[in-house]
Amino acid sequence: MTAHTALITGGSGYFGSLLRDRLRERGQAVRVFDLSDADDRPNDVGFVRGDIRDAAQVKQAVEGCDVVYHCVAQVPLAKDKELFHSVNVYGTENLLRAALEAELRKVIYVSSSAVFGVPKSNPVTENTPPTPGEAYGRAKLAGEEHCGLYARLGLDVTIIRPRTIMGHGRLGIFQILFEWIREGYNVPVFGRGDNVYQFVHADDLAEACILAAARPGSTIYSCGAATFGTMREALEHLCAHAGTRSKVRSVPMTPAVALMKLTSALGLSPLGAYHALMYGRSLYFDISKARNELNWQPRYSTDQMFAQSYDWYLAHREKLILAHHASQHRSPVKQGILSVVKHLL
Repeated sequence: MTAHTALITGGSGYFGSLLRDRLRERGQAVRVFDLSDADDRPNDVGFVRGDIRDAAQVKQAVEGCDVVYHCVAQVPLAKDKELFHSVNVYGTENLLRAALEAELRKVIYVSSSAVFGVPKSNPVTENTPPTPGEAYGRAKLAGEEHCGLYARLGLDVTIIRPRTIMGHGRLGIFQILFEWIREGYNVPVFGRGDNVYQFVHADDLAEACILAAARPGSTIYSCGAATFGTMREALEHLCAHAGTRSKVRSVPMTPAVALMKLTSALGLSPLGAYHALMYGRSLYFDISKARNELNWQPRYSTDQMFAQSYDWYLAHREKLILAHHASQHRSPVKQGILSVVKHLL
């Protein structure tokens, strides 16, 4: 590897793999650090097997690198508060310490809009005070706070806050939605479904990360689609695109949220606390800072990314059923009690 190698922590996961490919397209030497290797890793991409919580392994991974994209995260689907903290906080500190000691040129920390929980007002800007509402959001915010500390120590670290990531190959809970629509089942929204909800396409997010890595100076950028609407609109447009019998149906918000929390706590549902908190709430970013400072222009609207993701799922569904990925965002998930709920809508 050259002295200008980009390290991607979590590079075997959904977004890390996509970022890996976008960097290679630009002629960038890339190294992946992850617990497991991806089946689709190109031969010219280096791989260091390790755990972000192991400081010695992290130190080994950053050697000879120029920039690191920190994509490792324990996601809400895991529902393990201790794991959230050890990976998203202690692991991030290990990475930042190793990057400072190795005098890396730049660190990109991929955070989450979960640091805002349910915001008091929208649009959310980089200056909106974070108010996480559950364990995952609190852990990601703690990771951001460590970034601020290491920036004050001299490390050039930029925080990227993405809205909910979509794109071809994105599965996890979206696979449940796609499967319901494929089968013609109805899809629920809370209340009228008039909450404004923004997504971001993984390709657009990767472009923002790469542009931010080239710009000196520690800062924060919010990233989301430029064209979006309500949750009901997004799902109705997807149902129309799919052309199945699926319709969007309203369910009362208060009992639905209570049921989501209960079934999640009992391990009967793949959904986590963040999904119960945010599915019926509005959250969208003002992306003008990223546009102005990075010259970043998101290409995909919500409707485009949903349609593309659904079509990709249909084209790869049979192969996905047989595949086994380490990343929860690259794998189908078990529906649990949701397989019963879909018959009631």
